Amino acid sequence: MIICMNAFASRRAPSLTRRRMLPYAGIAIALAGTLLASSACTTDESSEAPNSSTAPGSGGKQSTDPTEPKRLNVQVDKSHPWDKSSFTQGVETDAEGNLVVGTGQYKQSRIYRTTLDGKQSDSHDLPNDFFGEGLTIAGDAVWQLTWKEHTAIKRESGDLSEIGRARYEGEGWGLCSQQDRLVMSDGTGTLSFRDPATFAKTGEVSVTKAGQATTMLNELECAPDGSVWANVWQTNEIYRIDPQSGKVTGIANLSGKLPAAERSGADVLNGIALIPNDTSGLSNPTGQRFYLTGKWWDELYEVTITE
Repeated sequence: MIICMNAFASRRAPSLTRRRMLPYAGIAIALAGTLLASSACTTDESSEAPNSSTAPGSGGKQSTDPTEPKRLNVQVDKSHPWDKSSFTQGVETDAEGNLVVGTGQYKQSRIYRTTLDGKQSDSHDLPNDFFGEGLTIAGDAVWQLTWKEHTAIKRESGDLSEIGRARYEGEGWGLCSQQDRLVMSDGTGTLSFRDPATFAKTGEVSVTKAGQATTMLNELECAPDGSVWANVWQTNEIYRIDPQSGKVTGIANLSGKLPAAERSGADVLNGIALIPNDTSGLSNPTGQRFYLTGKWWDELYEVTITE
């Protein structure tokens, strides 16, 4: 999935009406010193504005608390081979411990399942005019976003076959699942909440860091404690967010953890998935564990993030 720089820039060139254009930069998250040394129907929404104020039923309001978020520690535990041809847009762990992966690029987007040793199955291509984005498992279904096509694809969780579609306004970036709702990002500093059965919007919250507005919230992962983790596009940071208040409560900064070769081009971090509660062999089993990978990366990393 090799494209020219201009093609990549158009894929993530923020809409002028929503956010400022940013210079092309290849910023990614991975390992450096540690590893080198050792439903079958369609629904529509008549209107929704990703940048509007908190909607009724969102369960949260914009935070103005200036308290600085905690700086979190990151420990890299191990790595696994990854399909370098995948322009990874979303990753999530299934009930069997395998990974469901969504990829991007027009005429190249797909969804598939993979084991940690790289054995792929249940692969399905998206229509050529769809650019795949983040995904999440919600009960017996999997929802997969598209970038500018305003379409969420609903899939059967077993074989990942399509069973329905739903419409939404704005762009689709990241998605994760809580017990009774989905959480979605659109590249701004707003998270929207959605019904896991119909994908209808039920609310939203503006995310703030130390009382200031945020932007470029990208791939998401929902943790068991209710927090939402978001990698921030074009930075080295992953935010831990309280979705009720919208407040960033912690920041994991991965600066300096990349070999120079992986800090160029379009190879940016774009996959964060919760690791099941298996703490065997870890020197620090008390933290939150994630898989991390990115666009066109050839490694999947296991990391532990602690206070």
